[in-house]
Amino acid sequence: MSTDTDPARRIPFPGLSDLLRHDLPASIVVFLVALPLSIGLAVATGAPVAAGLLGAVIGGLVAGAFGGSALQVGGPTAGVTVAVAGSVHQFGWAVTCFITAGAGVLLVLFGLGRIGRGALAIAPVVVHAMLAGVGIALAVQQVHVLLGGQAPGSSWESLIRLPQALHAVRGGDLAVGLAMIVVLLGWRFAPAALRRVPAPLAAVVAATLVARLVPAEVTRISLHGMLFEKITLPALPSGGWGSVLLTMLTIAVIAGSETVLSTVAATRLRPGLRCDPDRELIGQGLATVTSGLLGGLPVAAVMVRGSTNVRAGARTRASAMLSGVWVLLFAVAFVDVVQQIPMAALAGLLIVIGLGLVRPAHIRLARRSGDLIVYAVTVLVVVFWNLVPGMLIGLALAFGLLLWRVSRVIVTAEPVAGSARWLVTVDGACTFLALPRLIAALDRVPERAPVTVEMTVDFLDHAAAEALHGWAAEHENSGGTVEFVEVGAARIEDLAAGPPARGQARRMLDEMLGPWRPGAPRDPIAAGITAYHRGHAHVMRPHLGALRDRQNPDALFVTCSDSRLVPNVFTSSGPGDLFTVRNIGNLVPSAGDSSVEAAIVYALDVLGVRSVVVCGHSGCGAMDALYHERTTGSGLDDWLAHGRGTLERFRRGHPVAESAAAAGFGEIDRLGMVNVAVQLETLARHDRVARAVAERGLVLSGLFFDIATARVLEITTDGIAEFADVASGVTAGSRESVVAR
Repeated sequence: MSTDTDPARRIPFPGLSDLLRHDLPASIVVFLVALPLSIGLAVATGAPVAAGLLGAVIGGLVAGAFGGSALQVGGPTAGVTVAVAGSVHQFGWAVTCFITAGAGVLLVLFGLGRIGRGALAIAPVVVHAMLAGVGIALAVQQVHVLLGGQAPGSSWESLIRLPQALHAVRGGDLAVGLAMIVVLLGWRFAPAALRRVPAPLAAVVAATLVARLVPAEVTRISLHGMLFEKITLPALPSGGWGSVLLTMLTIAVIAGSETVLSTVAATRLRPGLRCDPDRELIGQGLATVTSGLLGGLPVAAVMVRGSTNVRAGARTRASAMLSGVWVLLFAVAFVDVVQQIPMAALAGLLIVIGLGLVRPAHIRLARRSGDLIVYAVTVLVVVFWNLVPGMLIGLALAFGLLLWRVSRVIVTAEPVAGSARWLVTVDGACTFLALPRLIAALDRVPERAPVTVEMTVDFLDHAAAEALHGWAAEHENSGGTVEFVEVGAARIEDLAAGPPARGQARRMLDEMLGPWRPGAPRDPIAAGITAYHRGHAHVMRPHLGALRDRQNPDALFVTCSDSRLVPNVFTSSGPGDLFTVRNIGNLVPSAGDSSVEAAIVYALDVLGVRSVVVCGHSGCGAMDALYHERTTGSGLDDWLAHGRGTLERFRRGHPVAESAAAAGFGEIDRLGMVNVAVQLETLARHDRVARAVAERGLVLSGLFFDIATARVLEITTDGIAEFADVASGVTAGSRESVVAR
């Protein structure tokens, strides 16, 4: 991968133009966001204020220079706040610096071990729940600071002491904290010109002004001398190495997970932006080692900084590095400004940040995916116990839920309506764990009843296979019949060749197409019918049973006789959906052909179809003969004469042809598209069609199947267009050209 095209590997120093026009302004915006966050996180952990600023400086400079994403910005993160706070409380700040440096070494090892992308294999619901738990714990503790008190050591203690804190609330601190929260939450409604100022900075300034105006006393940040005069160097712990190593690993895992997730998420904000998660772990690890050795907080890639950097227009990694420079200059030159910031303002900021980690979208996703119990338990354990137990319990629950889902099997045994036959269905992973459910279902089948056992399984072991064979033999001995229909990826016959294994997911498709592949039997029709009876006829029976006496198609489908067109496949339709008319060139003669006329009348007057579709295709032989005006001296010439109007319209310059030319189609295919549009016009003039359109809203549609790409285009009287993905609203285009309607 070349360095000049990959932003993740671009050299740290941009050109002067990029630096002045993009990176310099973006770095200032990132600095304004990082400054209050870094100070607030330092206060929340019980670390010196300088530790937060050092983390921001080193995160910008070191991680910015060596990270794997050109636009990611490192710095102190709320994700490790609880772990760091617990370390400060248990070991003191100097030992915590040693733990921070050790966590950085682990991050570097994670990156060198190429497990950056492997971190994505951790169940996202556990990561989301961990961050939510950290956010809730952070917010609960900072409520006490907002009320004018001190943050307790645990969430449980915070809740117990909350009534006492409310009784002793300090009005000045509460007013400042509420002002901070109001500005943060309401800043998005400010005028666009004001919103250029980052919300955290605007909120801190507003809260500081409120602190000067309120008559009550307000607690402010306490500093003595220059911020970096008394940098705390790391110290070795005097004991408890097990707890030290566990805390070190906890910080590394949380910081690493947040780094990988934030880096991947930041790339989605700008198409074409690439990243190397392993290299980013190395960069953040080096920054964390440096920060720990100099007395700073752990460093990680943080989504709020990275997204701010991307949205501010940064082009290279110089923006992240410059943001660290601005924090350093501020910390050295503006100590007095730092001392004016109220503690309650930082508490309000951290409450908003903490609650922001509890994202409703993550909760909705957990509910939709059936992982809500994992999310809830992980959050509760993190909040009321600790981060490490929460992570381990969450992973254990997620793994247990995965095993349950993978090994789950659905077994039913029901009589077939209107028949003496019984249908037993086995769907899922059929193992010895499913034997109680399987035997119970089989026992419901009456003696001497004909039975179809439909197996849609992706894993089958010997115990389940033997149970099925034993029951089948016993049922047949009692006078019944048993027919096994295996449509899943795993088959009973596979067990004779070796141990149980996952079946091939393409097996059904291979069986359907097998008779037509090279080397297949000489009579593919007979072979196909045999395969159909063996594996798919039973699937069709329920659908065709309802259509036994009457059809009710949705559309009259006029298409070409070409063998490469399979309308039911590319329209995802089934039996009874399409009333199909096929002829050479998908023509609708205006006169002189009673066959197509009869189909139109029957479809509209008897079947009452709701739409009429004309479908052409690429590489059409009829269009090729029409274009070159070939003759055969047979009835084919008389039939293709119905398409001469299409050829004339094409040569005069039809809008559809122009649209198709812009999309890169050749002349024969453009003629085929014009032919669809002309047949639609012919249908629109048909008296019965026109009456159905006016009276009951009959819809006329044109399609074109591009064989080379296996895609379907929409044809109108004005042009061609790609179909849109109805579920996501994203155009499913295969060609780069924009086609007009």
